[in-house]
Amino acid sequence: MTKADKPASDAGASNFRAYYALVALVLGLLAGMLSSNLGEGTRSGALSVAGFVGTLWLNALKMTVIPLVVALLVVGIAKSAEAAQAGRIAGRSVLWIVIICTASAVFGALPTLALTDIFPLSRGTAALLQGALGHVDQTASGPLPGAAEFFKGVVPPNVIAAANNGDVLPLTVFTVVFALALTRIPADGRRAVVNLFDAIGEALLVVIAWVLAIAPIGVFALAFTVGSAAGGAAFAGLGHYVVIISAIGILVTLVAYPLAAIAGTVRSGAFTRGLIAPQAVAISTRSSLASLPAMLEASRSMGIREEVSDVTLPIAVALFRATGPAMNVAVAFYVAHWLGLQPTVGQMIAATAVGAVMSYGAVSLPGEVSYISSIAPIALALGVPIAPLGLLVAVEMVPDIFRTVGNVTHDVALASIVDRSVTEPSRR
Repeated sequence: MTKADKPASDAGASNFRAYYALVALVLGLLAGMLSSNLGEGTRSGALSVAGFVGTLWLNALKMTVIPLVVALLVVGIAKSAEAAQAGRIAGRSVLWIVIICTASAVFGALPTLALTDIFPLSRGTAALLQGALGHVDQTASGPLPGAAEFFKGVVPPNVIAAANNGDVLPLTVFTVVFALALTRIPADGRRAVVNLFDAIGEALLVVIAWVLAIAPIGVFALAFTVGSAAGGAAFAGLGHYVVIISAIGILVTLVAYPLAAIAGTVRSGAFTRGLIAPQAVAISTRSSLASLPAMLEASRSMGIREEVSDVTLPIAVALFRATGPAMNVAVAFYVAHWLGLQPTVGQMIAATAVGAVMSYGAVSLPGEVSYISSIAPIALALGVPIAPLGLLVAVEMVPDIFRTVGNVTHDVALASIVDRSVTEPSRR
């Protein structure tokens, strides 16, 4: 059974783990706020232990990021290339997935900058949060060089050094080129290499699952340090984060309606009515796979041909995450806002590019795994630490609802667009 074929019950288990992490976050923040009532020696010792545990947990997450990025990109791009060669409908589907994911990454960066500028975190809250992770490792990649050196550095002279230094964009470029090169070699050799990377990716996902199994402990430790330093401001900061990131998800979702009407074959009214059932399933399960039967039925009610929807929608469920690039980039940019960092233009371009490329052929993963594996490389490219992700993953279950609803909406819009693109030539 592949990752994309796992039953919908996995989504329920993921939801259950997310609740544990959320409870640990709240309890940790409250415990940190109450730690001021302890003696100075006791409080200092508790903070040291929490910082130590939190750093170990973050390091356990970080150690998988670079190899997982390489493995997932190689497998995802290879499978996308195979899908594109499987026929005209599949090829058009993959092409539109690349176009929409690229636009989504750019869309995520610009509104996030605008929203955090129009509705910034209050200075007092920001100042408290910026110092809240002082007991936890906050190492990030160094600032990127000027524009000329930045573009020179996109092609790595030494890919091993790039991986060692956490230079995610050059590593991503090399991996994409390598994965594309695999499509030009004989099938036997290609399958052997892809199977190797698939196995590596599966093993790394098991490691991440082990790390996430103790997420409540790591989240509690991180939350304790934040609650101790920031107090009630931590709740305000997390609430602000949820609103901003959810707003990005809503905006991306709304784009699907005019996209289906203009580039597709479905009128807005029929599109809106038809999506009620798939969106309801998406809200309740946070799983695109669980929403697939409802999406197939909805596409038929909209007049999308079955031979199109029966090919495009399964490909979309396996490979397409329309909200992913926008919301993943938005999270990294929000962390920069949270910590008061000012990324350079080069870093913002790098982060947006990584967000787009990481989404090409993205495989279906549990929410928490996808959150870490997708956003950590973007954060590294942006030059911000990934320590805050250890906290933010605990409240991701709220933005994840908007992620899934947006993905389901764009999946059906994609079927409508492909339906039109493969029928128009025959009408000429």
